[in-house]
Amino acid sequence: MELGLKDKVVLVTGGSGGIGRPLARAYAAEGAKVALTYLNRVESAKAVAAEIEAAGGQALPVRLDLTDRQSIERAVAEVSAQWGGIDVLVVNASASGGPSPHAPAFEEVPADEWLPPLRAEVEGAFHTVQAALPAMKPRGGGRIVFMSAAIVKRGLKGAEGYAASKTALHGLSRTLGTELFEHGILSNVVAPGPVVTEGLLEKLPEELRGRVAGLAPEQAREALNQAMPFLHFSTVDDVVNATLFLGSPANGNITGNVLYVDGGQ
Repeated sequence: MELGLKDKVVLVTGGSGGIGRPLARAYAAEGAKVALTYLNRVESAKAVAAEIEAAGGQALPVRLDLTDRQSIERAVAEVSAQWGGIDVLVVNASASGGPSPHAPAFEEVPADEWLPPLRAEVEGAFHTVQAALPAMKPRGGGRIVFMSAAIVKRGLKGAEGYAASKTALHGLSRTLGTELFEHGILSNVVAPGPVVTEGLLEKLPEELRGRVAGLAPEQAREALNQAMPFLHFSTVDDVVNATLFLGSPANGNITGNVLYVDGGQ
C-alpha cells in the first residue's frame, strides 16, 4: 500500500527510545522528513537521526520537555523553521513511566506522586497539539496520532495514574477529530497492549525472562503468549504499522477513533 508519506514532515515526540525510535525509522523509510524529540537521551536521538540520514533520509533531533510549555513551543518552531510546517504529529512522549508492579494500595498513593506525571502527560499533550496546529493547518490537512495503552480498557493494579492520563488522551483526540475535520486534519489514538520491548522484558519475573532470553522479538512474543495467553503480546512492528497507517494520507476518513493493538484481549 502506498501511504503517501514521501516528503511529508512528521514530528514524533519521544522518538529517542521505546516505540518512538522504530516509529521514527519507519516514517523515514516511507520517505518522510522526520523530527524526533528527546528529553535526556540526546545521544540516542542523534544516533537515530544519523541512522536515518545514513539510509538517505532526513531527520532532525529536537529537545522537548512535556512539563515546559516553552520547550514544546521551541521544538515545534524549530521543526517548522527547518521544513516549513508539519503534516503528521505523533504524540508519543510520556511522562508517567508506565504501570508500577510494586505500587501501594491506591488510598496510600501520595498526591505528590500522582499529580506531576498526570499533569505532565495531559498538559504536555495539550500544549504539543496546540503548538503544532498553526504549523499543520496551512498545509491543507494533516494527521495526529496519540499513543495510549490498552490498559485503559482492562485496568491493572498500580496503573491508576497511568490509565487516567492515557484515558484523557482519548477524550482529547475524539474532540479534536470533530473540530479539525473541516481543516482536513484527522485525529486518532493507538492503544497497544503489552509489547515485546527491552523495557517490558526487564519488568518480567525472572522465570519468564529466562524463557525469552536471547530470542528474536517474534519468538519472544510467541513464548510469552504461550506462558500468559490472557495478555496477547504484540511486537513493536504491530504498533508501528498501525500508527503509520493512521498517521498517513492513506488514512482518508478515519478520525476520532481508538485502535487497540492488543490481540482482541
